[in-house]
Amino acid sequence: MTDKFKWTVEWNLVISAFKRVGALRYCFTGTIVLLVTTHSIAQRFTHPGILLGKTDIERMQVAVRLKQQPVFSGYEVFARDPASQFNYKMQGPLEMVGRNPTVGQSTYDNDANAAFQNAVMWAITGDKRYSEKSIALINAWSQTLKSITGRDAILMAGLGPFKMVNAAEIIRYTHAGWKEVDIKMTEKHFKEVVYPILKDYAPFANGNWDAAAMKTCLAIGVFCNDREIFEAALSYYTHGWGNGSLKNYIINAAGQIQESGRDQPHSQLGIGMLAECCAIAWNQGLDLYAYDDNRLLKGFEYVAKYNLNNDDMPFEEWLDRTGKYHHYKISDKGRGALRPLFEQVYAHYVVQQGMKAPYVEAVVKKLRPEGAGRPGADHPGYGTLFFAWVNDQPPLGERKSAKPAAPAGLVALGKSSAISLSWIKTIGRNNTYIIKRAKSLAGPFVQIAKNIAADTFVDRAVKNTEQYYYSIETVKDKQRSVDAFPRAAVAGLPKGWRQTDIGAIKTGISYYNGTQLCIDASGKGIGAITDALHFTYTGVTERGSLIVRILPQPSSQFSVIGIMLRADTTTGAPFVTLSLYPGKTGQPEEPDWHTRLESRTANGAETKLIAKGGNLTTQAATFGRLTGCFWLKLEKKGDEVAAYTSYDGNSWGNTGRTTIHIGATGLLGISVASGIQNSTKVRIDKLKSDGTVNL
Repeated sequence: MTDKFKWTVEWNLVISAFKRVGALRYCFTGTIVLLVTTHSIAQRFTHPGILLGKTDIERMQVAVRLKQQPVFSGYEVFARDPASQFNYKMQGPLEMVGRNPTVGQSTYDNDANAAFQNAVMWAITGDKRYSEKSIALINAWSQTLKSITGRDAILMAGLGPFKMVNAAEIIRYTHAGWKEVDIKMTEKHFKEVVYPILKDYAPFANGNWDAAAMKTCLAIGVFCNDREIFEAALSYYTHGWGNGSLKNYIINAAGQIQESGRDQPHSQLGIGMLAECCAIAWNQGLDLYAYDDNRLLKGFEYVAKYNLNNDDMPFEEWLDRTGKYHHYKISDKGRGALRPLFEQVYAHYVVQQGMKAPYVEAVVKKLRPEGAGRPGADHPGYGTLFFAWVNDQPPLGERKSAKPAAPAGLVALGKSSAISLSWIKTIGRNNTYIIKRAKSLAGPFVQIAKNIAADTFVDRAVKNTEQYYYSIETVKDKQRSVDAFPRAAVAGLPKGWRQTDIGAIKTGISYYNGTQLCIDASGKGIGAITDALHFTYTGVTERGSLIVRILPQPSSQFSVIGIMLRADTTTGAPFVTLSLYPGKTGQPEEPDWHTRLESRTANGAETKLIAKGGNLTTQAATFGRLTGCFWLKLEKKGDEVAAYTSYDGNSWGNTGRTTIHIGATGLLGISVASGIQNSTKVRIDKLKSDGTVNL
């Protein structure tokens, strides 16, 4: 059966369109800016390469043909599923689907399950009736679906569509006869209908939302050969500010899950989807499974142990990143209802890597063969078929490739005296890395370090306020990869800018990459007579102004973000501030986002509200979430201060005016407070200052 298919590797079609050195396209993720140049044109995606890769399909083909266990037992269950039948009756398509309120959710999910499972049946059996059914389902929905709606739109876009993208990937790269015009239509559908719902992830929610967004963004990136989308999702997995990034979801070395205090089904849902991200990365030559000392496995062991009715569980009281979910003990809600998602991590960590995972192994033995990944399209399911090795024996030797993969998920964070790099390692036990740096995106990129065995590096040969660009190569068996997707970072802040924490709060920090500020801040914000916040600022004398754009979405849903004119950095100093503020509504899931102009006219005096703006419209806030950009402007003329807001940076509304005397030189900058015990992460760009002075 293997000879029936030709496996292909395509150039990244999106990136290859950028033929001119220095051409840019920006996609902001956390503290990094993704840069598309000729430097990254050589990077390729491996196809098929989402959840199931070439090796997976070949293994299933052989095991099914020879009836090898345990894989064949998994196939028997899979083949009986109604969604695996070529005579499955399509339930859609619809022009709109939604979740909370529900609009066609089960209709889409059922068809997505069938599209994916028929694609797998085609890949295993070679029976064209399965590929024809899968193609019909993919084409119908790609042509018809125009919008994804509802309070839970991210889950609607992140679960069922993941199955649909996987179906499309298998069909496209197994010579199933899918027409090129339909492939292009499907690419357009995924990027214009599904991806916009997911692109900012879900830092306002429990971590399983983030995980759903990440896995489907990764899948879309691979299928559409879009390196920007793929790299952004990887960076969010490792350094994202929401509950679903790896370290925020698996909160400690014991493996406790951010949702362990909520219930067990959601805890399994979240780690299952993080594992799916790892499978995608693995098929692209990246060892995301091993990231942060195999942290994912620790989470799986924790969940497996508790759901096997072991009570000797460590539990740390935990307030999440949003500030909305505070858990004091592990939840027994849904305990023991094991989901079909453990076979994948067992096959990787225990069988392939030879690691110990006794509780995961016990779950696998209990569930094998794994069944459907329902309810809805929550999981791929069928892990015994998809991931198990024959007789639970590992493959011999490392996976061979003509050339090592390039590292990915590169993150660069700059301080005044050093820039720290981290990345996702490539597959291989003895790989090393070459670090390259340039002063411009066009290069040349010069080697600054080699023989690096770790996945981190600190560049101390930098100058304060200067911008640098970085890339990395993998070296394996004397062969070098192409360059990794480049990253930009500035050593410190823009020239003339400083930062400080005001008040007795956890230390905050602002990073700058030449385009965007990423601010990590704590504190309660503006107080009656004293303040607690992080302040990133420059100087201002008689006249000056500052414009900023606030990007979606902060992690703390109690964040206060503003432009502040301040006399000094003492806690009770005089100030004027225009802030974006989450007003209380009695419903923590839906704060009342509005602007406030506030002032303290003398040291230690009482803070007064000068003006309150109206609620943000759906251009910037939906369902109480900052889902769009919002602009702030503060303008000083002598002792007079005027405040303005905008949704697009062109049309400005006057929020209010006030008068304050702050002396010959004041401080004008960005104030951020988390409003909760934890810190928040806020992203700012489009900084424009006028009349300011360097400090």
